[in-house]
Amino acid sequence: MSSTSPPRGSAAPHPSGRTGGRALAAARGLVSGLLTVGLATLLAALMQQVGATSGQPAPIAAVSGAFIDRTPAWLKDLAIAAFGSNDKRALLVGVVLVLAMGCLLIGVLATRRSRLALTAFALLGAVGGAAVLSRPEATAADAVPTLVGTAVGLWFLGRGYREPAASDVGNPARRLVLGAVVGGSAAYVGGWLGGDSTEATASREAIAREPARATPVAVPAGADLDVPGAAPFIVPNDDFYRIDTAIVVPRLTAEDWRLKVTGLIDREVEIDWATLQDKPMREALVTLACVSNEVGGDLVGNAVWTGWPVRELLALAGPRSGADMVLQTSADGWTCGTPLGALTDERNALLAVRMNGEPLPFEHGFPVRLVVPGLYGYVSACKWVTELKVTTFADDVGYWTPRGWSADGPIKTSSRIDVPRTGATVPAGRVAVAGVAWAQHRGVSSVEVQVDDGPWTAARLATDASIDAWRQWVLDWEARPGSHVLRVRARDRAGNLQSAVERPPAPNGAEGLHTIAVQVA
Repeated sequence: MSSTSPPRGSAAPHPSGRTGGRALAAARGLVSGLLTVGLATLLAALMQQVGATSGQPAPIAAVSGAFIDRTPAWLKDLAIAAFGSNDKRALLVGVVLVLAMGCLLIGVLATRRSRLALTAFALLGAVGGAAVLSRPEATAADAVPTLVGTAVGLWFLGRGYREPAASDVGNPARRLVLGAVVGGSAAYVGGWLGGDSTEATASREAIAREPARATPVAVPAGADLDVPGAAPFIVPNDDFYRIDTAIVVPRLTAEDWRLKVTGLIDREVEIDWATLQDKPMREALVTLACVSNEVGGDLVGNAVWTGWPVRELLALAGPRSGADMVLQTSADGWTCGTPLGALTDERNALLAVRMNGEPLPFEHGFPVRLVVPGLYGYVSACKWVTELKVTTFADDVGYWTPRGWSADGPIKTSSRIDVPRTGATVPAGRVAVAGVAWAQHRGVSSVEVQVDDGPWTAARLATDASIDAWRQWVLDWEARPGSHVLRVRARDRAGNLQSAVERPPAPNGAEGLHTIAVQVA
């Protein structure tokens, strides 16, 4: 009786039948990945707690952040159109699913090509480590958690494919369950520790107990038309849109916050929270808009912002002749390039510390952010701001400019129909058609609605509260049975009509008229 053996140098097929077959092998790969991610997350949190790292995120968040860094304009628009303010959550889920699928395949591969599988697993770990090191201000120590987690994952994966001892033959499933429990527990504890913002939360709560030091802005009567279903004049903080690149929201304390003014200036200036609080604060009604907002989209919102005018801070530094841009930098390394003139003219460009009377929510920039009327957020709205560098557009670029977006981003005159919703069925008779229009720092002078291909009809406008805030509008439409198409357009105070030419958000904001179809019963 003879037997055959594989050629020298090739891996022998693993007796997968003795370990539960391919399903068990795939599970082993998945658990190995869970151990890697879980232990890396836990170790990253522990090292951050003791100050051994610069506080870079664990590998999953780091890979997601690196992906955003390399996202072209068209893909960013696609993601935001599909997921809106949940785009980062969707990205995290996508990264986890891709990693899980890769680990499952590696587990199956290891039943016949264990060395190749281990190499592939190590490469996944290397990708995670490289992503961590690609984060702003990362050091070599930040990659240690990922390396350690990968080493443990490799050990667990490789151990499962060594010839089992007789006493272990019945234990593969038990070992997988134990590994999953350890990996899952580590991920949970690490996520809790990494997200522990006790000090930052206490800092924000202490500020919330302090009285606001600004004269309240007057919201005139009639600024909110109170049409059911239409956006409110002032959007509550919890409903305000959020678009940024932060996979992990920075949790700063006001006490630790510092802001430097550097670059082409006569003197460098640095302020802390206490210094900022001693400055004369003001409130302003300002509507913010995201450049990725589609025609008729909801990535726009109006709020009351409290802060110190940026121009007064820049005046202390003394910008030099020739400077035309301020490069804003966030605590997470994100940057945007803002025209110097927009920060030094008379508009209400603020170092904002409150939103609708409350300290800024963490997701919206606590403790301090920039609010600049008239500019899309990608060139102006730096959250968690830590540096203002006075420079030139020739010498510096913001985060999104090399990724296909314009260096300058003035907000375009736009309007939206909130009610009725497109596709809705409404009763015949008088129907309220209502929505909002905005032309920040120019002001809205009129809004018109067209039914089918008929004449444009002027809508009734809410009281004008500020040239920097949107205006609500309503038209009482005598609806007749049948299918109808409604369009809206706005005009700014200079008489410029909203563009009817359809253009995508990239590179400097969408254009076109919001159009809906309704059925009248």
